[in-house]
Amino acid sequence: MLNYCVKCVMPHTKPHLQFNDEGVCDACRLYEEREEVDWNVRKQELSDVLDKYRSKDGSNWDCVIPVSGGKDSTYQVIRMLQLGMNPLCVTGTTCDLSKIGRKNIENLQNLGVDYIEVTTNRIVRRKLNRIGLKQIGDISWPEHISINTIPIRVAVQYGIKLIIWGENSQNEYGGPASASDSDIKTWEWLLQFAGFVGLRTSDLIGVDGLRKRDMIPFTYPTKEELSKVGVTGLFLGYYLPWDGYSNALLAQAHGFSTLATPVEGSLVNYENLDNHQTGIHDYFKFLKFGFGRATDIACSHVRRGRISREDAVELVKIHDGKFPWTYLGKSLKDILEPLDISVDEFITICDQFTNKKIFLTDRNGKLVKDNYGNLTKINYAE
Repeated sequence: MLNYCVKCVMPHTKPHLQFNDEGVCDACRLYEEREEVDWNVRKQELSDVLDKYRSKDGSNWDCVIPVSGGKDSTYQVIRMLQLGMNPLCVTGTTCDLSKIGRKNIENLQNLGVDYIEVTTNRIVRRKLNRIGLKQIGDISWPEHISINTIPIRVAVQYGIKLIIWGENSQNEYGGPASASDSDIKTWEWLLQFAGFVGLRTSDLIGVDGLRKRDMIPFTYPTKEELSKVGVTGLFLGYYLPWDGYSNALLAQAHGFSTLATPVEGSLVNYENLDNHQTGIHDYFKFLKFGFGRATDIACSHVRRGRISREDAVELVKIHDGKFPWTYLGKSLKDILEPLDISVDEFITICDQFTNKKIFLTDRNGKLVKDNYGNLTKINYAE
């Protein structure tokens, strides 16, 4: 039986999420606390922090901004430029980059920044996609690791002390209070929340021929290396009100491109536009926990008063958890082909990771699917 937050539509199965005695999730409670924040004070605090880290003689970049070309990283770049910073933008290339993803990266480059893109060994990357999918049900494991490790490694390499991250996901989406209240992305936060999902880089040495040197881009600098340079990572969402929709609007005003229709499995047309594998990642979240990208977005809009909880319930039923036959117009077969995984093998892997406690099964315990391969949860938010 799935329990849902009484204010949004997030189920209790979301990792790290907690409900209070009234049935309200901590993501909703944390958002309500933002009403008490004096954002003018926070903005001045940000200005003071940035002044501390600016290169005094212009001999180095002021900060590193990890960027994908998406709406949020475009927003981060715009804000830093408005505040007079000279950033070095760093991209860890995604696994299966889409055309619109490349277009948005080029748009970001044209905003007036220096830019580095690090593309990891494609043979290694495909091995990690396969291992991630088969061992932990996360095809995006190498991406979620490298988008954190690569910008930090670049900061250490170039002696840049400040990294500007986006939102604190534990605050935006719910998580432990000790992690959700911070403005700093610490080494400990990275190890706990930055995508490892129980699979460490050291675990993979020797698997499918992987060597230690293959894992360099996916390995964090040590605490000692970070301390030697003095690298600090800040959550911009602590200092400025964070909202994916308004971020998208500002990004669009600066050339960011969106789709004509919502992305598969989503409610909107302005996020997760860069990687064809994202639909698979989101689908496995649905299989494991009973919610997908549509739920995440619906909850964000409910908290901000843009849609009612009643409408969110209906939208989630329509869009969430559909079998990912396509993503960004690319077929599942074509997405899986470079990984040497057939659609039939993929379906078998899906079934292995599906939480049968939250989906309908027949009398023999076999998952019930419709003609399109879609599952049905045992209960939905009401």
